[in-house]
Amino acid sequence: MGEPTLRILQVSTVDSAGGAEKIAWDLFTSYRTLQHRSWLAVGTKRSGDADVFPISRNPNLLSRIILSRFSRLPYVTYVNKKIETLTDPAHIYNYLAGHENFDYPGTWRLLDSAPELPDILHCHNLHGGYFDLRALPSLSHQVPTVLTLHDAWLLAGHCAHSFDCERWKTGCGNCPDLTIYPAIRRDATAYNWQRKAEVYKKSQLYVVTPCQWLMDKVDQSMLKPGIVASRVIPNGIDLKIFHPADRTEARDELGLPSDAEVLLFTANGIRKNIWKDYRTLQSALAEIAKTGAKVLCIALGEKSPPERIGDVEIRFVPYQKDPQKVARYYQAADLYVHPTRADTFPNTVLEALACGTPVVASAVGGISEQIEEGKTGFLVPAGDAPALSGRILDLLADEGVRARMGRQAAEDAARRFGLERMVGEYLAFYEEMMNK
Repeated sequence: MGEPTLRILQVSTVDSAGGAEKIAWDLFTSYRTLQHRSWLAVGTKRSGDADVFPISRNPNLLSRIILSRFSRLPYVTYVNKKIETLTDPAHIYNYLAGHENFDYPGTWRLLDSAPELPDILHCHNLHGGYFDLRALPSLSHQVPTVLTLHDAWLLAGHCAHSFDCERWKTGCGNCPDLTIYPAIRRDATAYNWQRKAEVYKKSQLYVVTPCQWLMDKVDQSMLKPGIVASRVIPNGIDLKIFHPADRTEARDELGLPSDAEVLLFTANGIRKNIWKDYRTLQSALAEIAKTGAKVLCIALGEKSPPERIGDVEIRFVPYQKDPQKVARYYQAADLYVHPTRADTFPNTVLEALACGTPVVASAVGGISEQIEEGKTGFLVPAGDAPALSGRILDLLADEGVRARMGRQAAEDAARRFGLERMVGEYLAFYEEMMNK
């Protein structure tokens, strides 16, 4: 076994979840496999991995007294966060004032928390109440610091997705929707924007986005002055798990009917997810029901009773932690549908493509960079139920076209979106940073 060549410390919200957190985890484990020293600092630790450690929160005396009473409760980490927020005067003030909360002292000692001083600090989503953004100038002047943007929160006065609002380009203020995640109580978006801008001016950052769409936003934002170099590195998924397989066998394993046209839609909390567009999906399925088509739509990510719209059944399936099980749903489906109001570069689309399942998705964010129109799937306007149902029906009506698209989707995903490719591109970027 050779000596590790790089010491890499990553920062992420949590160590076991989907989306951005899954990308951070896959990089973390892949680096170890390649004999690098790899650690993961998180806001919330759920795994027992010794190379994962929580960022110190330093609760005050009142918090510690109250927390001692709740130490045996389930979901204690979530409870801890709430108690710390409600008992800390600074957190209370920030909440009431609408200020994004950066008061997490452990961030400043992050480099000392790792077993060894890292060669690279790589940060993923920094919202979620665990990271002091004001520490970035200090951290980035000590070691090369990478920011991978998985959404646009770093570019705005509070929101992860701005929809049609472009105030983030010029300073925010007069926010049209304070409830967009991460929500704030009062409109302090101009203050939050300016504070971020001052942080970036003092920093030396290497910025990565998973798609050109988001990089274009970065180039128009207040983050730009703090960037030393940038790179578009598409997300990668494990092709050993997500790959084509026999559809009949997958359906038998999952207890799905062999004679139905099966659609798949997956999101964390189907109906309550503000980003994903379940209403448009419902409307599209109602249009499909009018044709008399026997369709089963699997809604993966929520535990709820099934719904029926004519001969169309919507069957809800709880969130699945096992990626092998998730892959079986893609492999069992005729089509993957992804109606969404806002998205950056969803892993679910990549997983579907890798499993050889054609995709019909909303043309938002970086999704148009994932799907080759007419070759691996179709793009439709966001919120356009007739367009969505039309493309679904087109593909359901032609098994030959579906099969061809599925083959092309799997080939394209293997070429562009594999985990090994992503890991290699990040390592190459790290080497460039260290050689500057």
